[in-house]
Amino acid sequence: MRWDLFCRVVDNFGDIGVCWRAAADLAGRGEQVRLWVDDASALAWMAPTGRPGVQVLPWSEDADGAPPADVVIEAFGCNPPAAFVARMAAMDRPPVWINLEYLSAEPYVERSHGLPSPRGRLTKWFFYPGFTPRTGGLLREPGLVQGLDALDGRAWLAAHGWGPASGERVVHLFCYADPAFPRLLEAMSDAPTLLLAAPGAATEQLQSALGPDLRRGPLRAIALPHLPQVDYDLLLRACELNFVRGEDSFVRAQWAARPFVWQIYPQDDGAHAAKLSAFLDRFVDGWPAGPAGALRTAWAAWNGLSDAPLRLPPAGPWRAQAEDWREALLGQADLVTQLIGFVSEKR
Repeated sequence: MRWDLFCRVVDNFGDIGVCWRAAADLAGRGEQVRLWVDDASALAWMAPTGRPGVQVLPWSEDADGAPPADVVIEAFGCNPPAAFVARMAAMDRPPVWINLEYLSAEPYVERSHGLPSPRGRLTKWFFYPGFTPRTGGLLREPGLVQGLDALDGRAWLAAHGWGPASGERVVHLFCYADPAFPRLLEAMSDAPTLLLAAPGAATEQLQSALGPDLRRGPLRAIALPHLPQVDYDLLLRACELNFVRGEDSFVRAQWAARPFVWQIYPQDDGAHAAKLSAFLDRFVDGWPAGPAGALRTAWAAWNGLSDAPLRLPPAGPWRAQAEDWREALLGQADLVTQLIGFVSEKR
């Protein structure tokens, strides 16, 4: 099928990151995708080689007068250009129109997934990613997990010049600006640690706190460059602990099956606290009360929802839980498989 995927880049890399992964995954399965985006600049490092089957086009008010494809996806309620929607409605056989929603573990996702919204001759369908079989699943390309599990993480890090010294744990940091940053440094300074910091707020806060040499006691840091998505996925697998943010890196940390701490995108109305709690309720289900409570406290502290110290659970049980969680997710069909099936049914 032919697909039009519309994306607006709001204020971070997650919007274009998710959209590019979806477009590339569709193309990898033989679909043809036009990705309409208002700021494609991040793709220069995120996907430097592009992908056969994906055409990246600039967002314009009428989408260049292009005839709509078989499927039209608006990512995160971004609303395709009105002229384009008018052309959709004028077609003898209108396309399947999908709003690909934000990821959440909250109960409303199961209730809302797959619901229609009639728009005259058109129907917009709501497609919700999620963590249960009653949702649209998570982005997971064929062969992703097998490739991650085959990785020699220490060798991969060393080949990039980021190899740890003997006895150092390796931690990745990708975050928004965070008032809890001093508590993170305190938690990371309790043992020899190599902290691999993503560009942006993570590196900026480290440079401000540690100075140009990026060292404090047993803690040393390396400022990473922007990485292509494929390499970023491998980085998460190579690290022993990952601090991730937003949606895209959050999902990839789960496929890496390593302990992770999630910094959710903060919302002015405080809705992010409920979203964070909803995921934790699922993630720690069946975990002993001690480690589960420690993880809840640490995540709350890192997200500015608690003044408690940022003390992390024991690494062994945490890693076992991360592996069990991924195994459970693998029992669910991935998002693109479900999306193709959904569209085929609605056509």
